[in-house]
Amino acid sequence: MAEDYYKTLGIEKNADQEAIKKAYRKLALKYHPDRNPENREAEDKFKKISEAYAVLSDSEKRKQYDNFGSDQFSRHYSQEDIFRNFDLNEILRDFGFGGIGKNGRIFRGEGSRRGSYTYRTAGDSFQDIFGQARSNYDPPQKGEDIHYNISITLDESVKGTDKKLALQQNKKVHEINVRIPAGISTGKKLRIVGKGYPGINGGPNGDIYLNITVLSHPIFTRDGNDLYIEKAVSFTQAVLGGSIEVPTIDGNTKRIKIPAGTQGGTKIRMKGYGVSGIKGSGSSKGDQYVKININVPKKISEKQLKIIKELSDEGI
Repeated sequence: MAEDYYKTLGIEKNADQEAIKKAYRKLALKYHPDRNPENREAEDKFKKISEAYAVLSDSEKRKQYDNFGSDQFSRHYSQEDIFRNFDLNEILRDFGFGGIGKNGRIFRGEGSRRGSYTYRTAGDSFQDIFGQARSNYDPPQKGEDIHYNISITLDESVKGTDKKLALQQNKKVHEINVRIPAGISTGKKLRIVGKGYPGINGGPNGDIYLNITVLSHPIFTRDGNDLYIEKAVSFTQAVLGGSIEVPTIDGNTKRIKIPAGTQGGTKIRMKGYGVSGIKGSGSSKGDQYVKININVPKKISEKQLKIIKELSDEGI
């Protein structure tokens, strides 16, 4: 994970330039190689605070850093970019320390704070601290992401399920167990962090993105978190009213009332029998709707025909 430059300098994100400079001065006095000879830990700390200061003291770089975030910024800006047109000599020499040579090396200063200096290299370990220009510099890069299409049943999308993926990388097959959360729908993507292709030059692995498709169901259809089902009733049930049993997605049945005079195409709501939203998404549980179709018989008896004709004569 990339450095948080604000934390590195111990300042808030709304710190002004004076606060940034003051924080860097304080830390530079503590960790500068002159104060910590042969101390590798202090050397590494000095590199980090100087890099943080180089970015946050530059308004444009700071803006990019705030917009991108630390991880994205580190992928877009190399060490050379960070220290381009930037000179720490003035502030370091003001402390009585050595500056930075043209080749990118730190030089230690000898003598009083305001006196003359005799510069000597601080060792090859400082060679590349401040973005020495190198045409062959390859920054760490995140590995490529993998996009994987996966189909699940409607029941699996409602209840959630576990899937095992077989992915081939470097001529080897890797099995990955994935939890598909309850409530997921077609078009949603699941991100599996760090399971993609390996990074380059020490960069992080890519991610896996699962593209979800929910297969059609023989009885139910889904719209958002609502479920729909069709049920046929007889003409007399529609006219006189009654009750019917309706299946639910959890495998049970529920008896619902058919009001007298129900028309074909009427939708009867079964509150709370739909799909629960994905946990943490803020979506509430949906409903189930029963669309009523009126079943017209193809064959009827003579007696039934006589009764229907009488009803027709009565205007029904």
